[in-house]
Parts: sequence; C-alpha cells; structure tokens
Amino acid sequence: MNYKYSVYFTALLMLVFLLFDLVSFTSPIDYCDYRVSNESLYYTVPENDIDIFKSGIPFLNKSYVGFKEAIAFKESQGKYDAVNTLGYLGKYQFGITTLDLLGIQNPKNFLNSPELQEKVFLANTKRNKWVLRRYIECYEGHRMDGILITESGILAAAHLAGPGSVKRYLRSYGSFDISDVYGTDIPSYMEKFSGYDTSFVTTYQKPRVVEP
Repeated sequence: MNYKYSVYFTALLMLVFLLFDLVSFTSPIDYCDYRVSNESLYYTVPENDIDIFKSGIPFLNKSYVGFKEAIAFKESQGKYDAVNTLGYLGKYQFGITTLDLLGIQNPKNFLNSPELQEKVFLANTKRNKWVLRRYIECYEGHRMDGILITESGILAAAHLAGPGSVKRYLRSYGSFDISDVYGTDIPSYMEKFSGYDTSFVTTYQKPRVVEP
C-alpha cells in the first residue's frame, strides 16, 4: 500500500470511529434492562414526628393500603421493630393480649416478621369489623361533636381503644370517651381516619393467624 492510499485509509478509519462515537453519544439509553444485584439500599427517614395528615404525602390515598399505612405511621412511624414504653409491639403497636387472642404465641417472632405483622393487622381489623358491624350500620353517616362517623374511623378507633370502648362511645353519642396514656382519644382517631375505603376488609368473628 503506497503512502497516498495509506493516508486515505487512515482518514476513513478515523471518520468511522468519529461517527460511531457520535451515534453512541446521541442515542437514548434504555435503562429498563439495567439491573442491580447484591447491592444494599439505604434510606433515611426523619426522626421527628411528622403529621402525615398535613404533609400532603402523595402515596397515602383513601384505599385500604392508605388506611393501614396511615395508622402505622401514627402508631410507630411505620417501623416494624418499634416497641413503645408500655411494651406494645411492631408497626401497628399490638399488645400481648391481642396477639394471644389472634393466635400469636411468640412476640419475638412477631416483632421480627413484617409479613406476620401485616397478617395480624388485617385479622384484627376483620374481627373488629365483625364485633362492630351493627354499630357501623347504625351510626355511619352521623355526626358526633362535629365529626363525621365513617366505617374507617370506627375501625381505627377500635384499633386504638378496643371495640368495646368504641361501642360505649357511639351509644353515648360521644359523651363517653377514653384515651391512651399518651393522650390520644377515640374522637381524634375517628376524625383522622375518616373516609377511607375499608370495604376490602371482610367480617370474621374469630380469626386466627398461623405463625410460620
């Protein structure tokens, strides 16, 4: 190959590489096929108590999922390993008596199992809905002290104070009230958790959760 053709060939080769780089740079990258494996993901959440009902967090809709996650955030900021000063456990802050009623004999396993905690919350809500089914039918849509009574508000209040206390509150038309040691009362839960769609929750008289 003489010198003239060698120069032409080199210039052509450089042009090909230049065009290849230009196309690679300007072409869109499809990240859908990208995967990350064996990597730890770290999240940071604020330690202070955030009022999610005023913060406008977008994922909290009015579905059952929104309902249970809102309760969880109020109870423990959504932490599965939370234990309060009175010994209430987990994301939804269950007491030992309620856990035993639902078939949970090992509180340590319960605290270490997010899946089990979710099953227990649903089972307990089904039980509360069965106990309060006639009260939901009778009082839903009424107002007590300016608070609209809804099924989700009743179920949330039952999670806080137990279905028996909610019955007394409704029968007294709001004159009977009870609060926990932290000052949270039935009307506040009735109001905060009003209007969620809890039709997904069926009634169940004696639900039992099987431990793994």
